[in-house]
Formats: sequence, C-alpha cells, structure tokens
Amino acid sequence: MSLFQLGLRRAAAQLSRSSFTCGQCLRPQTPTAPPSQILKLVAARAPAVRSYATETESPIASLSRNIQNESTSKQKSEKKSSFPDTNAKSVGYWLLGSAASVFGIVVFGGLTRLTESGLSITEWRPVTGSLPPMSPEDWDSEFEKYRASPEYKLINPHMDLDEFKKIYFMEWTHRLWGRFIGLSFVIPTIYFIARRRVTPRMAATLVGISALIGFQGFIGWWMVKSGLKDDLFAPGSHPRVSQYRLAAHLAAAFACYSWMLLAGLSVFRTHRALHDLEAAAKHFAALKSPALNFLRRSVLGLTALIFTTVLSGALVAGLDAGLIYNEFPKMGTGYMPPKSELLDKFYSRKEDCSDLWWRNMLENPSFVQLDHRILAMTTFTAVLALFAYSRTGRVKAAMPPNVRKGVMGLVHLVSLQVALGITTLIYIVPIHLAATHQAGALALLSGVLVLGQRLRIPKNTVALVQRQLKNSAQPLKTQALSQKIQEVAKNAATKA
Repeated sequence: MSLFQLGLRRAAAQLSRSSFTCGQCLRPQTPTAPPSQILKLVAARAPAVRSYATETESPIASLSRNIQNESTSKQKSEKKSSFPDTNAKSVGYWLLGSAASVFGIVVFGGLTRLTESGLSITEWRPVTGSLPPMSPEDWDSEFEKYRASPEYKLINPHMDLDEFKKIYFMEWTHRLWGRFIGLSFVIPTIYFIARRRVTPRMAATLVGISALIGFQGFIGWWMVKSGLKDDLFAPGSHPRVSQYRLAAHLAAAFACYSWMLLAGLSVFRTHRALHDLEAAAKHFAALKSPALNFLRRSVLGLTALIFTTVLSGALVAGLDAGLIYNEFPKMGTGYMPPKSELLDKFYSRKEDCSDLWWRNMLENPSFVQLDHRILAMTTFTAVLALFAYSRTGRVKAAMPPNVRKGVMGLVHLVSLQVALGITTLIYIVPIHLAATHQAGALALLSGVLVLGQRLRIPKNTVALVQRQLKNSAQPLKTQALSQKIQEVAKNAATKA
C-alpha cells in the first residue's frame, strides 16, 4: 500500500500545470483595445460621480430605506399592541354622562337622608331587591320588618302603611339608581375594551372605576346597617347611621365622580390637541412656564382642602350638627362654644381620657360644626388668595386664557357655596337648601378639578402631538430632498 501511494506522488509531480486547467482558459485571448479619448474625458470630468455612486448611498435609496424601516417598525408595534393611541370620542361622552348621573344620585342621596327614608328598607338584596313590593302581602311584610327597626320604635311609632310607602320609594329609587349606574358603566366598559376603542391606560381606568362602583354599593349597605342596630348608638338617642360610615359613603361617591369627570375631560382634551397641532404645541409650551409651578401646586393643595371640607360636612350631616347654633358668624354668645362643651368627657371612652380630643372633634356635634366652619372659611380664604396670586404680573402673563377663566369660575362657586351654607344654617337646615348646599359642594369640587386638569401637562397627549407634527413634516422633507436630487442631476448633465 505504501508503494502505491509513493507512485501516485511521483506521477503528480511530473504532471504540468496545464493538465489541471480547462481548455477554454488555455485559448489565446484577443488583446483589448485601448480606451478612447471620449471615455478618458468622461472619466476625468466625473470622478466625484463615480465615488458617490460606489461609496455613498444615494438619497433616494436612503429615503426608501428609512420609509421601509418606519413602516416595518410601525407594523411591529401594531402587532405588539392592538389598542389605539387615542380614545374614541364616544368614550368621553359616556364618561361625562356617567359623571352627571353620579352627581344626580349624590343629590338624591342627600334628599333620602334629609327625609329620613334611608332606613326604610332593612335588607340588602342586590338582585331581587330591584322590584318593589307588588302585592298587599308584600307591602305588609316590608312594613313589618320596618316596625322592628329602632327608627320606627323611637321616632315613627304612629306611621301608617301609606306614609311608609313614601319613604320606602325614596330609598328604593336611590338603590335602583345605583344599580343603573353600575350596569350602565360595567357593560360599556367590557364593550369598549373588547372592541379596542380605548387606550391601555384608559382600559385600566375603566376597570378601576367599575370596581369602585361595586365597592360603593357595599359601603352603602354597611352604612345603612349601622342604623338598624341599637348597640351602635347611645340608648335613647336619635337612631341614625354612623357618621363615619356616612363620610366613607360620601367620599367614595365623590371619588367616583371625580375619576369619571377627569377621565372624560382627558378624552376631549386629547382630541382638541390633535385637531390643531400647532395651537396645542404652543399651549403646552405655555403650561411649562416656571411661573405656573406654584399655581399648579396651590390648586392641588386646594383640591385636598375642599375634599376635607366635604368630609367634615358629612360628619355634620351624620350627627345633625346643623340643628344647633343656628347663627353666623357667632356660635351662641361667642365665636366658638365654651371649652367645657367642646371637650366634653361624655364622648371619651377611656378612663385616662386619652381619646378626649379626637373623640370630641369627630363625635361632639358642637366641635364638629366648629370644625366645618373653620374649614369652610379657610377654603373661601384660600380661593380668594389664589385669585389674587393669579392676578400678579408674572403669573397673569403666563396663564393661558382657559386657566384664567377657571380661577374666576372657582371664585364664583366658592362664594355661592358659602352663601348656601350660611343660609342653610340660619334657616335650621330646610330640605331644599340642604340638598342644594350638598350639590354646591360637588360643583365646587368640580371647579377645582377642571382648573387642575387645565394646568396639568398630559405627557401622553404631548407625545402624540409631537409625533403628529413630525409625521406631518416628513412629506415636506421628502419633497425638498427630491428637488435637491433633481438639481444635482441637472447640474451633472449640464457639465457633461
């Protein structure tokens, strides 16, 4: 075997190089003619054209490649998320309509409390309770349940069936309205999310509001339940719901209304900005002025102050504290009740009286009314101070027109609310004035929320406006580039 391999090596060494070359390559080639003078002239006059064509990508090719990359990235982003960048206008109308419905049920809930109708239904039946009693036997059964409640025994022992039907229908309407709000919000929420009519952020907002509505129904029954047991209030006292639970119920309703209102306004604000891009860009640039930073923080603090004043009003309503000291600005002989009345040991539940202060602040009707007066006048003064600050030279020059109108509207609302509060107190809480005062509180909160929304810089909307401006400028850049390419080609042809 080794001898065979050695023979192959010797034979390969003796073979010539031509043995491994094809015949066509061994044929003699005709000599090429030298380049003509015309070609030499063109080559000498256009070296830049050759280097541009060989080394640099042409503008048209670069533009087409950029457009293709943008379309590819856009398709990838669309595949990644099927939710739109903006919410449909119908979502905004629906949110504002839901907020108006919540506004109405808050006022009607105040009427239900003022007419002492809230404890007429002693059971919580979310589904079967949607229908009122349909037969005399059903009415007798409901009336018998009410007779067993502390309110009937201590306040309404002489009430007959016809009078009971009046307060029953008040509470039944209030609960039915709450069910309607829940269904009219949850069902469209599912539809808008399933049909991809909202952005991912708005979808999360709608789910949160839906959960809050359901929780609000639970708080409502938890509040009513507190007025159906004797052990939750002092023996012999007026049967009423817990003022803490009433404040929680009202706070949840105000939070739900505020959430709906702000979400609806944000939808229309985005659509207005996209309708006029240049005006929106100027408006957002004006809002970024450092002169408005303190005003923006002040409106945020004022919102918290108004909400706290509303909660103190709920404590006044829960304790019927508006039925005492029906004069203003004094409370009796002075501007505040005596110290012994404000810090009454009757409300303390500990032997060392360590809870004397906060128990009186939240459970003593005299102290609770004083708290509400102080908070109300503080809110009124803060709004006037905000108005005066907004009229200073630097802030006034930086404020957009809609912000200036919002501040003025807030002054009108707080003035009306203070007048309603004083009138309600002086006339010993008539039903129509008390309900109007509660509506005024919600209107005042709406005013400060709208003002804060106008001062806020929505980052998502600003990004959308900038993107639309960039996309609208792209065709102009393309046209300018094509004109430049035509000029370069024309100059090259002229030189040639």
